[in-house]
Amino acid sequence: MWHRWRSWLNTDLAVDLGSSAVRIAVPREGVVLDEPAVVALHQGTRQVLGRGTAVGLLARQMVGRTPDSISARAPIERGVIADYELCEAMLRYFLRKTGRLGAMGRARLVIPVPGLATAVERRAVFNSMERAGAGPVYLLPTAKAAAIGCGLPISEPLASLICHIGAGSTEIAVFSLSEVVASESLRFGGQDFDTAIVEHLRGVHSLKVGLATAEQLKLRIGSAWPLDAESSGEVSGLDLRSGVPRKGLVTTRDVQEAFRQPLNLLLRAIKRVIEQCHPELVGDLAETGLVLSGGAACLTGLDLLLQEQLGIPVRRADHPRHASILGAAICAEHLRRFRDSLESSDRAA
Repeated sequence: MWHRWRSWLNTDLAVDLGSSAVRIAVPREGVVLDEPAVVALHQGTRQVLGRGTAVGLLARQMVGRTPDSISARAPIERGVIADYELCEAMLRYFLRKTGRLGAMGRARLVIPVPGLATAVERRAVFNSMERAGAGPVYLLPTAKAAAIGCGLPISEPLASLICHIGAGSTEIAVFSLSEVVASESLRFGGQDFDTAIVEHLRGVHSLKVGLATAEQLKLRIGSAWPLDAESSGEVSGLDLRSGVPRKGLVTTRDVQEAFRQPLNLLLRAIKRVIEQCHPELVGDLAETGLVLSGGAACLTGLDLLLQEQLGIPVRRADHPRHASILGAAICAEHLRRFRDSLESSDRAA
């Protein structure tokens, strides 16, 4: 009887606090909100524009284009909260926007967190979510959330390898019998590919561009694997020699050269995780392979490159950007089953 009362008073939600986007999902319904993790402020103040509504999509449009009186801020960096106050304001706005806070305006939340998050950073998630209006909060390792969201058989007695590449962090883990056999968490993600493009264009083409421009290049012509037909894209930026704006032609080969270092870093990390596994589990991986998830997993040719370098099958998840939030939603739907394995702000809930 109490559980029926509670389901009416509160609702269960999954919230993914990504460096580039915040996503909210409702069990059995899927993702109901997917917006940039950006807040627009009056310069020199903590006041959110538009009476607290300049958040997400609206604030993202202002990035790099704001006058001196306005600043656009990202409260989440590398998968953890960097600005508590702004994160709280952003989350409060997003939670209300979903209209799913239950009859008493409270919701139980399941939230994926990177394995590298410290105890202080985890406590910040609890505090920010509770002040934003949430009820009990449960933390789930991002790697496990992504594996569940991808449909990997992590509870079976064979190895399941996941590599979840978010905007600011990467989680690599091998699961067997629902336990983590080997793992590594990196403060590295899709944003590092953007930074690599910026630095390459500055060094090779003497052209200064912003991260937003670099991201568009990555999406349009970026590839981790040689293409049959090379493509190119025109980009506008500041000529570092003359100090005036100019346009430049950037090819896929330019972008591949920029990606060399971040891709090597990722490849070495995956190899280290595999090397930690028992030989029997490594044998499993020759059959089960590696599953890629996260927004940066959508990089063209990444699966082909890793398959060639690792010698095991590599495939991209069906919904790579939503893998972790979908896994968290499954845990939220079956919270009584998963609750004992989650880190909770309210064990008595």
